[in-house]
This record gives sequence, structure tokens and C-alpha cells, in this order.
Amino acid sequence: MADTSYLAWPFFDDGHRAYAREVERWGAEALPPLLVGAEDSLDAVYACVGRLAAAMGKAGLLRVCIPKAYGGLREQVDVRSLCLGREILGRASGLADFTLAMQGLGSVPITLFGGEDQKRAFLPRVAAGSAIAAFALSEPDAGSDVAAVSTTAVRDGKFWRLDGIKTWISNGGLASYYVVFARTGEGAGSKGLSAFIVDADTPGVDASERIEVVAPHPLATLRLAGCRVPAERLLGRTGEGFKIAMATLDAFRSTVGAAALGFARRALDEAGTRALNRRLFGRTLAEFQLTQGKVADMATSIDAAALLVYRAAWTKDVVGGRVTREASMAKLFATESAQQVIDAAVQVFGGLGVVRGTAVERLYREIRALRIYEGASEVLRLVIGSTVLGPGPSPKGSADSLKRE
Repeated sequence: MADTSYLAWPFFDDGHRAYAREVERWGAEALPPLLVGAEDSLDAVYACVGRLAAAMGKAGLLRVCIPKAYGGLREQVDVRSLCLGREILGRASGLADFTLAMQGLGSVPITLFGGEDQKRAFLPRVAAGSAIAAFALSEPDAGSDVAAVSTTAVRDGKFWRLDGIKTWISNGGLASYYVVFARTGEGAGSKGLSAFIVDADTPGVDASERIEVVAPHPLATLRLAGCRVPAERLLGRTGEGFKIAMATLDAFRSTVGAAALGFARRALDEAGTRALNRRLFGRTLAEFQLTQGKVADMATSIDAAALLVYRAAWTKDVVGGRVTREASMAKLFATESAQQVIDAAVQVFGGLGVVRGTAVERLYREIRALRIYEGASEVLRLVIGSTVLGPGPSPKGSADSLKRE
């Protein structure tokens, strides 16, 4: 059983602890049957995420993604709750964590910037799991450099015509709708971007090109060719796309660290069980000082990551405003340290640790992408460094540059 003593920390209230218990119970009782056969093929992965969204919606777990006025758990979307959900689900299943994360990432832009009609049309369905959400920002030549987005949106009467290519789109080919970022030209670079809610069945939308990665999940390239989107599907105002993207990532970056934390906790649990039961030279692995030292480093890294993650989440929820520095630190440290913790767990398992299908082998594949998406570690170091050193050059189109534009 993973350590849950962190729930007593002052970052949380009784509502957070109740939600954590609810997710823990669901993960232990309802989740395992939903995962059967999930890794048999990419088709199976897509089907599994569809099942998970429906089941999590029915269980009420997705209510954490939206405000109470639209069927959500709390008055406002609460980053601490999202982090708790991602950590606990991540400990149990990468696909379950992914499902919760994407329902949030694809709906928070609507929560933060959508009109009332947009919120009522999409948010209740996200919470119910009947609408699967997606966030379409990255392009072949625009990942960390958001200002380089080249997809265009041109006004065409009562519509906007979208043309371009998005890639690395999670839930691509499975989503009911996409929040798409495109260039409308109000200014140069990041100032000329806008965001649109695009139904998946809109003519000119093609998400058939799947991308298979080491830890498979629904991932695709999204092609937009003469895609006509009603004017009322503009999210916020024209020219606000960069602001919308950065505000969303500012909230969700901490939750990526929380998912990594869940992966790391599972790795420590698995390594501890292995060390206590595997005998070598007449002793258990746990009796060797080398093993004890390795476990000590793993546990210390996990606690340090948890403090950074929940500090960032608490700051966003309670203090408010932008948490670029705190969230970047949390995501950077939690994902990098989780990679080290999981690698150490594989080492404790020895040869069995690289056998496909074992828990630590799965975690080894799952953790790698987290050091890249929603802010690669190298970019986060630039962002953190610029906040520490004060005003000066920062990556154009990065989260930190928003404060100077």
C-alpha cells in the first residue's frame, strides 16, 4: 500500500481527502476489469480509454474537471483535486490517469474563457464522460515554441475556415471535440493566435493518422483542410489564443508532476515488495545496505516531489494568479525524479524488471513522455531561470514571456 500520510498535510481540506478516498476505492474495485486486454493493440487502447471515460463519468470522478455550476465537484476547478486524482490513478494505471487528464485539459479552456452557451453545451458532457475532450496546440514545427503555430483561421461570413496540421494530439481520433489554436493575425508571433472549439465530425477534420508511442494511448495527427467552424465556436476573443493556452497549461503543469508522483509511488511499492521477498546469498535484498540506500533515495525524492507539486497546486487554488514558477518547478522535479525512482526500481527487479508486462517495465515506458509534454524539462529550466534572474530575454512564446507581452 502506497504511503498516504501526505493527505494530512495542510495543503488539503476534508473535501480533498474524501475525493482521494473515492478515487482510491474506485481504482481498487472498478478499474481492473476495465483494463483487461488494454495493451493487446492500439485499437484496444482506444477502446479502453472510451470505456474508462464512460465509467469514470458514471462514478462521478470526472466532476473534478469542471465547476459546480455545470455539475462539477467544487465551485471552481480545483488544481489540488486534479493532482490528487492524477496521482492516485497514475499509481494504478497510466491510461486511467490519461483519461482524467485529457477530460480536464480539453475542458478547462472552456471553463476559463468560454461563453455561457459554450459552457452549458460542453462541460456537463465532459463530466458525464459522454463527450471526450482534446487540446490541439502542437504542430510539426510548433511544440514548446507556441508562437510558431502556423495553422490558420480566416473569417468566412458566419464561419471561420481552419487549415493546417496539428500533431501529438492526445485523444486524436477518439475525441468528440478539439480545442484548436490557430493564427488569426491580430499581431506577430503569439499575439496573433486564437482558439476554437471544433467538433470532431466537422467536414475537413481528419484524425485518422495515429501515432504509436512506447506507452500507447490515443494519439494522432490532426489535419484541418477547409474546416468551417461557426463563429460562435470562437473561444474568448480573437488574439487571445496564447493567453488561453498558457492559462490552461499554468493550471495543468502541476498535475503532470502529480501523475509522475503516482508512477514513482507505485515503483517504490513494487521495489519494496521485491526487496522484502527476493533472497540473494542467504539474505533478502532488503537486508543489504545498498538496497536500503537506494530505497531511502527513492522515498526522499518522492516526498520532495510531492511537496513541490502540492505547493504549486495550493498556490494556484488559494493565492491565485499565475504560478508559472511554482508549476514549472513542480513538473520539472517530479518528472525527472520519477524517472530516476522508476529506473532504480527496475534495477531492484534485475532481469525481471525489463520483462514486458511487469509493473516496473510498464512504468519505465509510461514515465518517459512526461518529461517532454506540457513543457519539456529543458524549456522549464529556461522558464525557471528567467523568473529567478529577473527581467531579461526569455523564450518567445514560452509561458514566462506572457508576462512581458
